Amino acid sequence: MKIQHNIAGIENLGEIEFQKRVFVMPWEERIFGIHVAMMALSSHLDTDSVPDYSISTVPTTFKSTWTWGHLRMGAEGMNPFDYFKFRYYEKWLGGISGFFIEEGYITEEELDAKTALYLEDGNLDNAPLPDKLEPAIDEQVIKYLREGDSPERDIATKPKFAVGDKIRVKSIPPTDHTRLPGNLQGKIGIIDVVYDAPYTYFFPTTDGLGKPMPVYNVKFEAIELWGEMAEPNNVYYNDLFETYLEAA
Repeated sequence: MKIQHNIAGIENLGEIEFQKRVFVMPWEERIFGIHVAMMALSSHLDTDSVPDYSISTVPTTFKSTWTWGHLRMGAEGMNPFDYFKFRYYEKWLGGISGFFIEEGYITEEELDAKTALYLEDGNLDNAPLPDKLEPAIDEQVIKYLREGDSPERDIATKPKFAVGDKIRVKSIPPTDHTRLPGNLQGKIGIIDVVYDAPYTYFFPTTDGLGKPMPVYNVKFEAIELWGEMAEPNNVYYNDLFETYLEAA
C-alpha cells in the first residue's frame, strides 16, 4: 500500500481543508461525466455484469474496460508528493488522461497540443462538446446510472470464517492495486458479519482479488490499530475480502 493510502491515525499532517461542495470548478463536473460514461461503456459489461448489458450493440468507439478500480489504480500509482499536491479531480484527470494514452485513443503529443490550445484560449471551463451525439450512448449511460454494476454474485460459497472468529489481517507487500487498507495489515479483529453472498472484483489483482469470494465485516478495537493514541472503548469496522484474512 503506497504511503498516501496508509495515513490513518497519523498526527501532525497539517491543516485539512474541508470542502462542502461536490464540484468546486466547472471542469470537475466534466471529468466526472467522462468517468461515468467510461464506466457505462466499459467492455466488461458485455460479458460479466449484473445486470446484463449489451455493450456490443452500442455505437461507441470506446472498447476498453474501465471501472472504479481502474480509477483508484491511477491514484495509487501516483508519486506521493504529487498525490498530496493535486486536488481530488485533478487526480481523476491525470489517471483518465494516462489511461487514454496507454490504450491508444490519443498520443501524449496530441494531448499536449490540445491542452496548450485550451490554455492559450483561456476558456478551460467552456470547452465545446462534440457536435455529433449518439442517442444510444446517452441511453446506455442513463441505464447504467440507474442500474449500476453489482459485484454481488449468486453462487454457492462456503465462508472460511464465522461470526465471532478471531482473525488476523495478512501483511501483503505493496501491489499495483489493492482494497486492503495499509493500517489494518497484521492487526487482530473479530468477524462481526458474514455477508450472505460472495462478491467479485472488477479485475484480478496481484494480491488475490478477482474471483467471487466471501466478504466479512470485521470489528477492530481502536487500541489495536492506534495504540495509546486511540480513545478508550472505541471500535472500528471494515468490510474485507476473505483473501486478506487468516485465522489468528
